[in-house]
Amino acid sequence: MHKHYNGLKTAALFGVLWAVLLGLGGLIGINTRSSAPIWIMALIGVATTAYGYWNSDKIAIRSMQAYPVTEAQVPQLYQIVRELSVRANQPMPRIYLSPTMNPNAFATGRNPKNAAVCCTEGILQLLDARELRGVLGHELMHVYNRDILTSSVAAAVAGVITSVGQMLLFFGGDRRNSNPLAMLAMALLAPFAASLIQLAISRTREYDADEDGSQLTGDPLALASALRKIEQGVRIAPLPQEQKLVNASHLMIANPFRGGAMTKLFATHPSMKDRISRLERMAGRPLN
Repeated sequence: MHKHYNGLKTAALFGVLWAVLLGLGGLIGINTRSSAPIWIMALIGVATTAYGYWNSDKIAIRSMQAYPVTEAQVPQLYQIVRELSVRANQPMPRIYLSPTMNPNAFATGRNPKNAAVCCTEGILQLLDARELRGVLGHELMHVYNRDILTSSVAAAVAGVITSVGQMLLFFGGDRRNSNPLAMLAMALLAPFAASLIQLAISRTREYDADEDGSQLTGDPLALASALRKIEQGVRIAPLPQEQKLVNASHLMIANPFRGGAMTKLFATHPSMKDRISRLERMAGRPLN
């Protein structure tokens, strides 16, 4: 298992947030002679972080229109999740199903006691039991590694930085004394920096969950095979790029949207090729 240091990561993210807020607050204060707007955004950022953390499972499940299912409805899914939970010595999470043919899955919740696992109808039809077990091992490790807290804070940091960057366009103060190029640069670079924060954290944790999940299942090639099928399935049945789905996409086993040059540049997931290669190296042989 990896030492994820998610508490330190979260503290570092808050440090980035406050450094940016104070820096931009000084810039706004010079131009507007008031720092009130930046402190309002800081309070919004804290409130957003708290709400996202305590309600992360509800937000993600609602965005996918998922519904709870019983063991009688999906016995194989329950059997796999229960077996992995027992192996990890963790409580059994709640199980949900999303009515979409996009092949995907995610686990969410602020801790193992409040965890939920959601699979799409598409992934249940696409994967065999061994491959599904590999996917669920990956997703459960996100909860066990406390990735949800880190990603919730990262999303809040990104949102606040982006909002502050946009505020600079409206609170430029006395245009005779302000530097329009500097203001524009800040407005453009702030959301870009926020995107990089999310990108770096999400990609790192996906690699770690692949490896840790494969150690939990003892079968890295099962996950590699599942990722190959999922990549092909997403191309056939991508999700629409609605904002609520974009906000939840970082939780999923794979990017659920149709690829493109800009989409790949700012993707929160590493490439499938890289993930599969790492898993094959774990197993000591390539996937046939």
